[in-house]
Amino acid sequence: MGTITTVNPATGEDIETYEEMDKDAAIAKLEACHAAFLDWRLTSLEERADIIRGIGQALRDNKEELAQLMTREVGKLIGDSRDEVDLCAGICDYTADTGPKELADEQRDPGNAGRGIITYSPIGVVYGIQPWNFPAYQVVRYSIANLMAGNGVLLKHASNCTGSGLKLAELYKEGGLPKDLFSVLVVDHDTSDAIIEHDKVRGVTLTGSDKAGKHVAEKAGKLLKPTVLELGSNDAYLVLEDADLDMAAKVCAEARLYNNGQTCINGKRFIVTEKVYDDFLSRFVERFEAIKVGDPTADDSDMGPMARADLRETLQEQVDESVKKGAKIACGGSIPDGDGAYYPATVLTDVESGQPAYDDELFGPVASVIRAKDDEDAMRLANDSRYGLGGGILSSDTDRAVELAKKHFDTGMVFVNVYGVADPSMPFGGVKDSGYGREHGGFGVKEFVNAKSIFVGSA
Repeated sequence: MGTITTVNPATGEDIETYEEMDKDAAIAKLEACHAAFLDWRLTSLEERADIIRGIGQALRDNKEELAQLMTREVGKLIGDSRDEVDLCAGICDYTADTGPKELADEQRDPGNAGRGIITYSPIGVVYGIQPWNFPAYQVVRYSIANLMAGNGVLLKHASNCTGSGLKLAELYKEGGLPKDLFSVLVVDHDTSDAIIEHDKVRGVTLTGSDKAGKHVAEKAGKLLKPTVLELGSNDAYLVLEDADLDMAAKVCAEARLYNNGQTCINGKRFIVTEKVYDDFLSRFVERFEAIKVGDPTADDSDMGPMARADLRETLQEQVDESVKKGAKIACGGSIPDGDGAYYPATVLTDVESGQPAYDDELFGPVASVIRAKDDEDAMRLANDSRYGLGGGILSSDTDRAVELAKKHFDTGMVFVNVYGVADPSMPFGGVKDSGYGREHGGFGVKEFVNAKSIFVGSA
């Protein structure tokens, strides 16, 4: 067994050290979760909803403690951490309010029986592998939906936010969730693969890179286990010829820099039509140059550090490689001196296919600005990506932008004249190398259930 030491990315100081579980200990937790599921699956939808409301209240009651912990572990701005806890509590409320209706039996009239019933039966233990960029939200997003559905839930969290995962388990218990129904596995990758293969794990969900998603999908697919994958992205925001450029620069800057630039659904490529390119770029760069990078616990910091020093090094390599292949640095672009994993708000121009800034996901505060001939060319460039999670359109003609979003944008989500991360009422997920399956919006509670058909004839 190894150990995990969490590190504060703002200071480089160690926070806590945790012992990893061996395979036997992890499987024991899995077995206990399955045993708890056998009782939980028989509880009514209303009983489950009441407990989920209780979890939401426990999150609110412990908001500051959890927010401070997340900021220490991954460098989020403290205000963003508090907002994240609020979002998680809101997911609990939404799920408790809507879950019983979404999962209620449906009546049908089949031709070969007197009546038909569709019932949504839980399937068992769902294993979630989650990243560090939203230490609470990523966990709540999949676990609350599956608990509502009647499943048991296991979590393997990213090692650098181990403390946040364990804290959530405490809060779920405080909210009234039965023992062992939600368990955290502090394990290495080999043990994680063994958990996927165990016969009592009935579904697997992962949020992470497309490389990790392919590995998990292959492991689960060989055993015919369903998966939900929310993977990387290279979201494009289109600035069309009729866009309000001040508004566009504001929205696009927020889209790129929110959460220290480390969000799957951050805007990453900004595709600007020739007609407004120069005017937009000057406004955009001005906003980036005004960003104050500093202590994430300080109220006047606009951006904190990246979550780990090695991630910052990878980002710098991507920037350097892009510049080597023709990109130009409009601002930022180099690792600063001093402690902590800080990186400046950076804008790259002359970004073209063949550069990491065009082809790959830059998971940090680096924006790629790409020139398009016109609106049609901008839409073509937006879809010229192996990814398809989200994207945005900036235009004064909202109706036209919505039509482009509906008919031409090859992504799971589109934001028109606004930037947003997630909402419990709207489905979340992508296409292509950004994965498959949906969470939120009534979709997540049905990803890991058995839609069972019951045909009823006369007695």
